[in-house]
Amino acid sequence: MPPMRRKGDLPQKVCEHCGKPFAWRKKWARVWDEVRYCSDRCRAEARTARRHSGAGT
Repeated sequence: MPPMRRKGDLPQKVCEHCGKPFAWRKKWARVWDEVRYCSDRCRAEARTARRHSGAGT
């Protein structure tokens, strides 16, 4: 049985939308380099913000 890891030992990133740090999750194991947002909510809000800021130009 592999040793348990503490959450503090896992890699972390900062969310591009809210700026909060978030830790690696097992479901992100294959795509960790591509993860930019801490949650679906931040991803959706960032997408909406991009859409609205790009519409005026």
